[in-house]
Amino acid sequence: MSYKIFLLDAMALIYRAHFAFSQNPRINTKGMNTGASFGFTNTMLEILQKEKPTHMAIAFDTAAPTFRHIQYADYKAQRQEQPEDITQNIPYIKRIISAFNIPILELDGYEADDIIGTLSKKFAHDDAHIYMMTSDKDYCQLVTEQVFVYKPAFLGKGPEVYDIPKVLDKFQIKYVDQVRDILGLQGDSVDNIPGIPGIGEKTAQKLISEYETVENLIKNADKLSGKLKENVVNFAQQGLQSKELATIFCEVPISVSIDDLLIKEINKDAVAAVFDDLEFRQLRSKILGENITKKPKEAVKGQISLFDTPESATVAEKPEHEVLAKPQTENIDTVIKNYYCMHTLDECKSLLNYLMLQTELCFDTETTSLNTIEAELVGISFSYHIHDGYYIPIPDDQAKAMEIVNIFKPVFENENIVKIGHNIKYDIMVLQNYGVNVRGSIFDTMLAHYIIEPDMRHGMDLLSKAYLNYEPISITTLIGKKNEEQGNMREADVAAVAIYAAEDADITLQLKHRFAPTLKQSGLESLFYDIETPLIYVLADMERAGVKIDTSVLSDYSILLDGLMRESESKVYELAGEKFLLSSPKQLGVILFEKLKLEDKPKKTETGQYATGEEVLSKLANEHEIASKILEYREYQKLKSTYVDALPSMISKATGLIHTSYNQAVAATGRLSSTNPNLQNIPIRTEKGKEIRKAFIPRSENRVILSADYSQIELRIMAAFAKDDAMITAFKNGVDIHSTTASKVFKVPLHDVNSEMRRKAKMVNFGIIYGISAFGLAQRLSISRTEAKEIIEAYWAEFPSVKLYMDRVIHEAHEKEYVTTILGRRRYLRDINSRNITLRGYAERNAINAPIQGTAADIIKKAMIDIHEWMTKDNLKSKMVLQVHDELVFDAATDELDYIKPKIEHYMKNAIILEVPMEIGIGTGYNWLQAH
Repeated sequence: MSYKIFLLDAMALIYRAHFAFSQNPRINTKGMNTGASFGFTNTMLEILQKEKPTHMAIAFDTAAPTFRHIQYADYKAQRQEQPEDITQNIPYIKRIISAFNIPILELDGYEADDIIGTLSKKFAHDDAHIYMMTSDKDYCQLVTEQVFVYKPAFLGKGPEVYDIPKVLDKFQIKYVDQVRDILGLQGDSVDNIPGIPGIGEKTAQKLISEYETVENLIKNADKLSGKLKENVVNFAQQGLQSKELATIFCEVPISVSIDDLLIKEINKDAVAAVFDDLEFRQLRSKILGENITKKPKEAVKGQISLFDTPESATVAEKPEHEVLAKPQTENIDTVIKNYYCMHTLDECKSLLNYLMLQTELCFDTETTSLNTIEAELVGISFSYHIHDGYYIPIPDDQAKAMEIVNIFKPVFENENIVKIGHNIKYDIMVLQNYGVNVRGSIFDTMLAHYIIEPDMRHGMDLLSKAYLNYEPISITTLIGKKNEEQGNMREADVAAVAIYAAEDADITLQLKHRFAPTLKQSGLESLFYDIETPLIYVLADMERAGVKIDTSVLSDYSILLDGLMRESESKVYELAGEKFLLSSPKQLGVILFEKLKLEDKPKKTETGQYATGEEVLSKLANEHEIASKILEYREYQKLKSTYVDALPSMISKATGLIHTSYNQAVAATGRLSSTNPNLQNIPIRTEKGKEIRKAFIPRSENRVILSADYSQIELRIMAAFAKDDAMITAFKNGVDIHSTTASKVFKVPLHDVNSEMRRKAKMVNFGIIYGISAFGLAQRLSISRTEAKEIIEAYWAEFPSVKLYMDRVIHEAHEKEYVTTILGRRRYLRDINSRNITLRGYAERNAINAPIQGTAADIIKKAMIDIHEWMTKDNLKSKMVLQVHDELVFDAATDELDYIKPKIEHYMKNAIILEVPMEIGIGTGYNWLQAH
């Protein structure tokens, strides 16, 4: 029998999974970060489904010391404590493995690699292929004709399998066993194996190529010279011990037979139980083969009924005294849900009568497109009583569609009825296509959840599962993947859409009654009702207004960038001495670090390639022209592909304008983001990037672009929060804050501050907000770490109140595990008390920055609301069309300029009053670049 055996290094894969989700953690409703369990499970499933092993086992380390700790007390001594999230996940991961009937192997005194090495040796024979799944390079010493290292997929790159030739090539050795010699010489910082000082990867490879083993190198130390000879002689014993520590022990006394590893049927009940605990509903469905969607007229733990005519069930069956929805406390799956489809005008008018009696109701739209400007209505659904929903199909015929929509226009435009929706801005904008202007108070469940849990995802299906324990109908099942991507519901069966849409409205109504009390209890009502909710109307109007693009400017600029790209590319090839594929990081790395040898110890990526990202090249650019030319080439390429060539294709055929979509519920800091296109990321810091703004022009003659932006808003907020007298005085007197900082830090009179001093002070001012370290400042300013440390210490000495403020914020964050903005917006810091110094440090930097960046977001949002209200009230021709971080952009009528300039400045300055005054820069021009 031919065997395909997979042996998994559990902790290596668990750590990998945990850190893959570290920037976007998966937090369930119990507050547990389930990223490690989720990532590990997906990795295990991928092996089972794609590789189809015949046998599998998963090896764990234990907490007990191993024989290596006895041999060398400092073995792994420098390792940071295991992150709490990983510790919390391990029992669940073991439950998952057990539920899949896969053996868990662990033994005190030995590590997972020893167990895997032992089994690899034990089960290796001609009919067996054994794959050791890990990202640990030490396993390469075990590779034989039958045994391979299986490195898991990472960042979009597929898995790598290391056989004998690949191991020999990776380590530049003749025999696989020489992996131990390489590791013995160069050591391993991860495991705190010292090696021989002064010997790195390249030197180790060279020495082993010549002397073959550590032992033979030591015997021939007299043939060496200089410091290398001295180190080999003096640290010979340490080198031998390091080789021994790096050697995987393959005689572990563990009793496991090949039959124990045989793939078996999973324990479905156990899988269901652990996935329910972790809230892995989609994984549960995928693995257990459950149909989690509900088909029309199918009962699931209760009854979903669809009534098509007044004879079977009329709206009048719900008397007025029953229509006020009460907070939902029961599991929705255990109750009857009545969803009604209204086909005739009389049915619609009957429903209208009851809708007009409500103080609040939920509505949702089904459309043909995700593009709000071009979307056509397919149907509208309402719910005003929990577990009931009403769906109105909208015909394709425009006249008939308008006739039905106009029936419900009085409901939408009634200011006394609260409208509830999920991502309600989309529905508001779609209804505007039909001449309907939604008015009155609104409640968006997506935004409510964003305010309550900013780091979680906010999709309605997810929230339904998390808060109502109910799996909604899948839109993919209903209309297919292609139609889902386009947002087209037109082709689906009307009865199926009726239940889907009525259910959406019903679920959203229930979520409202879950979230409203939480907002109140958490002190978040003002932020939600006074900032985020009114901003919905503002953004809807801005998106509809759109912005005009001069395509001829972009066309000319595309040609220019193409020429600049070619020039940069040619110069790179000239400096490299040969042509190669510049877009290939692998080929580029070989040129830079093997041929040109720009660095002695170049960084490598997880895949083993040389790192050639922007950070690496930027460090090299000052000394090596080829690095600066590569960066030039990449900048021109990105500008051309991402903006210059892409923007014309995004112009709406209906309006001739670009209509971006603003997202309120994405950035945890409170900042807005934009998509289709992303106008927030249009470059401004480089001269070539700025040129793109020339293409943004007013929509007609007698209009100009007006730009108004906050000057140094985050520094002003920092000064106000820290109550620093020196900073506050500088801002109040209009003195340049960077020159003020330079004067104090470098102890020179203000008039003697030169440009270099100001540059350094500016970097410190902005870096302090982000918790910059001496190492980080040294890198940014290209100065020594000692000088950077001195500058930061001088800053703290001159601005002690800033240090006190930061220390206080961090202290409070450790107590509460969150920080707040001036309006109470929360940023949760789940790693703030982590014993892992890296995670804790990242959280502490966020603790400093989040209140400042979040308050800046609060201020500009409040300004947008006030400006929009004033412009609407005065019925101005000028329109607010863009928001980009701290800047507002207007398409302004020239005959209104004298009136609107001081008004805009007033509302921006006074959005939220702080002790430090806000300064607004206002400019106008015939394009955005001129105005800025």
